[in-house]
Amino acid sequence: MKKVLITGVTGQDGSLMADYLLKNTQNTIIGGIRRLSVKNHRNVERLENNHRFKLIDLDVTDHQNTNEVILREKPDYFINFAANSFVGNSWSMPVNHMETNAMAVLYQLSAISKFCPECRYYNAGSSEEFGDVVNCPQDENHPLRPRSPYGASKASARHLVKVYRDSYNLYAVQGWLFNHEGTRRGEEFVTRKISKAVATIVRQIEKQEKITPLSLGNLDSRRDWSDAEDFVEGVWLMLNNKLGPKDYILSSGETYSIRQFVETCFSLAEIECFWVGSGLSEKLISTIKGSTLVNINKEFYRPAEVEVLLGDPSLAEKELNWKRKTDFEGLVKKMYKNDYELLG
Repeated sequence: MKKVLITGVTGQDGSLMADYLLKNTQNTIIGGIRRLSVKNHRNVERLENNHRFKLIDLDVTDHQNTNEVILREKPDYFINFAANSFVGNSWSMPVNHMETNAMAVLYQLSAISKFCPECRYYNAGSSEEFGDVVNCPQDENHPLRPRSPYGASKASARHLVKVYRDSYNLYAVQGWLFNHEGTRRGEEFVTRKISKAVATIVRQIEKQEKITPLSLGNLDSRRDWSDAEDFVEGVWLMLNNKLGPKDYILSSGETYSIRQFVETCFSLAEIECFWVGSGLSEKLISTIKGSTLVNINKEFYRPAEVEVLLGDPSLAEKELNWKRKTDFEGLVKKMYKNDYELLG
């Protein structure tokens, strides 16, 4: 029985990884969490009585705390999902993003190299590292050209992972995880914002209440979306790669616009609608009631937009035998149905 330490375990990826490992391995799971005045353990509440799962205090931005935890626990695997991962927020909090997403990785790698060099390390990378893309699709050889403080922080972390891997012969990797969503995605992310808003509008229609429109920014940004549940399996495969430590892209190999995500969600909710206007005046209108379902708010535009991200997962599929299970429509349906049910 080995020990797996997961940071960010109360978030989408961390909690899904804990679920996956408890189901598919005999390992003990240690969840590192930052102490908050108000607990937010909803994603792991059902695990807290599991004898193979425990929560510990770990603030990834605290160098001393990181050293103490790694020295005490000496994990066999360290999976770092802790991050400030809201891209739009990174322009107003750039220092926080660099401290949480890059300096924290330096603290972890430094401690692992000193106290448990046999530990296998994974850091969550991002397609935002590619940023101002040169070609589509993006593969593992695409240059890093971030266009946000968030993307820059993840690119910085990637270089640190490689430096420590090469310098100390650590099993340390950072996967490029393209956009991955699900029922545990935070409500500040655009996909969850859409699925919850559509579910709310359906409930309002059912109750004959006034419709609350959804406000969005750039509708034509295109992303490569997958189900987060498929990605945690890929992360575990990276950590147990017979070829040794190597960075991979996990993605769907397909790209859809935010506009298409909106349209798909309303279609699955069986609400007929159509677009009118253009630019900041564009709106999505209900065919039946004539009510506005979606409008545009310039506040949601980013200072520098990444227009398209499209990953090439072929290397991971070939060398790790990894394959996603849920397609785009299946993901949108899953998220919408969950939010509709949560509204009661």
